[in-house]
Amino acid sequence: MDNKLIIKFYIKERLRIALIYGLIVLILFMLAGLYGYKEAMKNMSYAVFLIAFFGICGGVFDFVRYRNRNLKLIWMVDAMGERDYHLPRAASLEGRLYQEMIIALEEEKRRLVTEYDEKKRDMADYYTMWIHQIKTPIAALGLLLEGGQGEKDNGHMRHQAAEELFKIRQYAEMALHYARLESLSSDLLLKQYDVCDLVRGAVKKYAVLFIGSGLSFSMEEFHVVAVTDEKWLTFVLEQILSNAIKYTMEGKISVYGADREGRKKEGSVSYVVIEDTGIGIRGEDLPRIFERGFTGYNGRMDKKSTGIGLYLCRQIMDRLSHTIRVESYEGKGTKVALGFEQE
Repeated sequence: MDNKLIIKFYIKERLRIALIYGLIVLILFMLAGLYGYKEAMKNMSYAVFLIAFFGICGGVFDFVRYRNRNLKLIWMVDAMGERDYHLPRAASLEGRLYQEMIIALEEEKRRLVTEYDEKKRDMADYYTMWIHQIKTPIAALGLLLEGGQGEKDNGHMRHQAAEELFKIRQYAEMALHYARLESLSSDLLLKQYDVCDLVRGAVKKYAVLFIGSGLSFSMEEFHVVAVTDEKWLTFVLEQILSNAIKYTMEGKISVYGADREGRKKEGSVSYVVIEDTGIGIRGEDLPRIFERGFTGYNGRMDKKSTGIGLYLCRQIMDRLSHTIRVESYEGKGTKVALGFEQE
């Protein structure tokens, strides 16, 4: 079937050349006729024989090359799932340009497939880790429901149960935001907001954890208006507050406004700073804290870190055209500064 197809298309593609070739022979005969047809035929017979001979040889050679090249292409079409193949050498400039286009498209396809596989693997790794993380508050919630007899115990148990239920909701919300990160641009609803109001909302939401932690909290008045997305920026604020509570055993958490140099400032500001007196971050870990899946030494020791929270914060802040900067010293605490460009 392949040979019949090749012969059919070869004749179709070379028909124009054959017609031109025949026209040339006809012209030769016409020219020969001008000098006397019979005598010219004798003189031209040798030339016609040579033309026919070389024409047939050239045609056979051309057909063999044409057939081999197209058989290889047919084989490649049948083996599209394979990657280790090479295109036959192009016989023309146009063919070579088409080959370069095909090779470029194939390389782009490979890149996209590799990128997709990496994202798929990262997603699977994250959800595996997420399942292990969420088991802890679920197990704690189950134990709390089993224990507690007196009225005092019940009150304490209810508060602890509320904390664990809050953690479950936060883990679920983080997974949802992680899944939606790639389509963030189409999910944005940009408006002008007073960031101070968004901070108050996030602090109010985390009140149950603040109460359970026993940490003191202070928030100074500041004013910063930014064009942003309420849902995504609130998620960033909540993640930073969550980390501050998670890694602060004693002391306080403070929220205040700052100028471009990082100095505290009331009124209109460019930065919102969330500062804690927690365990801090090691200096060698600090440059990598925004990498996906990186937990750092303290995160691994405490076994509470997923390595996703700060990665999401950086990705979201970048796409909202805001900035995020972290300053931390091990054993002394951490400052997270969120920057908002003011017109």
